[in-house]
Amino acid sequence: MTIDQYLPPKRTIMTPGPVEADPRVLRAMSSPILGQFDPAFTSMMNEVMESLRKVFRTNNHWAFPIDGTSRSGLEAVLCSIIQPGDKVFIPIFGRFGQLLTEIAERYGAEIHTLECEWGQVFDPQDVINEIENVKPKIVAAVHGETSTGCMQPLKEIGKACRNMNILFVVDAVATIGGTEVNVDEWFIDAAIGGTQKCLSVPSGMAPITYNERIEEVVNARKKVERGIATSDDNKTKGNQPPITSNYFDLSQLQDYWSPRRLNHHTEATSMLYALHEGIRIVLEEGLEYRFYRHQQHEQALKTGVESMGLAIYVNHQWKLPVVTCVEIPEGINADGVRQMMLNQFGVEIASSFGPLHGKIWRIGTMGYSCRKENVLFVLTALEASLSYYGADIKKGRAMQAALTFYTSEETAKERG
Repeated sequence: MTIDQYLPPKRTIMTPGPVEADPRVLRAMSSPILGQFDPAFTSMMNEVMESLRKVFRTNNHWAFPIDGTSRSGLEAVLCSIIQPGDKVFIPIFGRFGQLLTEIAERYGAEIHTLECEWGQVFDPQDVINEIENVKPKIVAAVHGETSTGCMQPLKEIGKACRNMNILFVVDAVATIGGTEVNVDEWFIDAAIGGTQKCLSVPSGMAPITYNERIEEVVNARKKVERGIATSDDNKTKGNQPPITSNYFDLSQLQDYWSPRRLNHHTEATSMLYALHEGIRIVLEEGLEYRFYRHQQHEQALKTGVESMGLAIYVNHQWKLPVVTCVEIPEGINADGVRQMMLNQFGVEIASSFGPLHGKIWRIGTMGYSCRKENVLFVLTALEASLSYYGADIKKGRAMQAALTFYTSEETAKERG
């Protein structure tokens, strides 16, 4: 039996994730495998921890990746701090707030939620008022909600949680590396990122960071597994029930990511190479300039879309700068447009979920996909596909508007 070599087609990926991996990241992934306790490898592990602190803008000691997709990071943090009956409060403004609810619920939490219309965010004071009413152990919130293209302001909520001695956990999967995520300044106790979005690393790791407040809860539940536990481990078990999951047990993962190098699992070597290089690229570019770059390409995309005569679904102060949601014209075959863009141009954009399915397209401008040529190409493919399906749009204006935006920005930069 002969199995042909798989050669994936060339794509321009403009979804809210995954996005195109940076070529430097792909090269790093092809490096030879090292043993997980080789000093050359553990040295790189330490570099990853230090670099993640900078990206998360934190002085936390604990900053390391969980092996798995982004939700593995959410699971690791939540399962390590939730015990059955704990009150968890979740403000929901899209699909991924619902995901936090789903995860917390499965670990036995008593769930309390506050919901707003998809496409809006909460006034922080409304969230704080509900927190004061519920008095939860944990508040878990999404920062950038890719299902709606919105970004929730967090600083006031985080400060209120700290003042009330409530743990504040934030899903920053969509925002880390693309817009500000200020863990310490916003009083975030634990933050979870993703590799496959603004970091431009393939899906497969979830960078997390957490402070001593989380660590205290985790250590109270510490239990090193049989077979690798020492006599000292057995004498110093935590005084609370052990963490439900073995794989996502932060108390053991801390020992893996510390000088002890507890043999908890076999590290995903090539993925760590990728994350190391991806974060190195982020820090080389500089966080402030990187955030500016994402904003500029977002603006160029919005300019082109609106010049075509299409409406931006979310266009308020708290629009997520790395995802632009476009309202689908009435009577247009939404899936047909997406399929034409993919099959004829090799350009991929996303549909949406729940109440917004069939009403909006979602276009990501994230990480390595956030480039001028990609923005111009997605506008061309979208306009041509809409024209094919008979949409009433202003033909020829999108590309010209985006080009005018880019050239004016370039001229302004040259003039200093």
